[in-house]
Amino acid sequence: MPPTELRVGVVGIGWAGQQHLKAYAAIEGVRIVSLAGMENELRDSLRAEYSIPNGFADWKEMLDHGGLDAVSVALPTFLHAPVAIAALERGLHVLSEKPIARNAVEGQAMVDAARRAGRVLDVAFNHRRRGDIQALKQVVDDGGLGRPYYAKASWLRRSGIPTLGSWFTNPELSGGGPLADIGVHALDYALYLLGEPKVVAVSAATHSELGPQGRGGGTRFTAQASSHAFEVEDFASAFLRLEGGGTLVVEASWATYREADDQLEFTVYGTDGGAELKAHGAPFPPIGELRVFTDKDGESADYMPAVIPGRAHDAVVEDFVAAVRGGAQVWGRHDGSLALYRAQIIDACYQSALEQREVRL
Repeated sequence: MPPTELRVGVVGIGWAGQQHLKAYAAIEGVRIVSLAGMENELRDSLRAEYSIPNGFADWKEMLDHGGLDAVSVALPTFLHAPVAIAALERGLHVLSEKPIARNAVEGQAMVDAARRAGRVLDVAFNHRRRGDIQALKQVVDDGGLGRPYYAKASWLRRSGIPTLGSWFTNPELSGGGPLADIGVHALDYALYLLGEPKVVAVSAATHSELGPQGRGGGTRFTAQASSHAFEVEDFASAFLRLEGGGTLVVEASWATYREADDQLEFTVYGTDGGAELKAHGAPFPPIGELRVFTDKDGESADYMPAVIPGRAHDAVVEDFVAAVRGGAQVWGRHDGSLALYRAQIIDACYQSALEQREVRL
């Protein structure tokens, strides 16, 4: 028999919100009943495309209208906490875009609200659902590299500030620059691949060199323009000490003089092997170049694992729906705490950069 119908609403109609709409529409037994977004023409177009009965300019009106079991929050970062908490307090399950919030304090408030309500709070980390990352995860989990002791994860752009003068460049609205925006993806997939080791200390540096001069704003990135000054970093690097003695380096940039293509990479060295993943271009290709380096009987036995394309937001939304349908015995394991831990690490990195010292977690 088909699963019980799940009534969902989506708040936010930009690129991310549209990925959620597409994913929900493909799942049996899920009905999109409400859509909230300020751009009237786009909202009406999406409502027609997905046969959504209710449309609202104000997310509060959507929640007050009711008739929902779950909502996706695909809004600017400063709105994640207020919308998610309001939805959770109404007994709704929530899937939020990353990062969880502007900082760990807001993230903790979201997690607390999910726990009080006994509802699911998931955060969309779609890059861990890439096929190449999934293939590398299998290699690591199967012991193919032995014990990993060093890793480096990066997402670098040459000219990719998400619209100069937008909310992205105001720390009060965004929580930070590329470290908070795309660096959190690199941090997430790195810790995921390494088996979620505890981060015990961070030492980070941030730079703001091109954005304040009006350089580095790519034409393919869009956001609602405003008069905000460029008040965040445009490049960040962080050295993370892991429990057990391992180390992880994370790099993120919106604007750096380098090759034109975006670069998403992960390198890991272990006691029995190493691996490199490279994906170049924007949007990133479904499958990057994944190589594993190891020995067999004293001879090189390097290979390229078989990889199938990942499913990004489709898989994220499917996981969220599965968690909601799993019932109360599952909901407690989906309280947003993993995404909160990412926020705590990012906060420590910004503190380290500001105070020019190592910060212990």
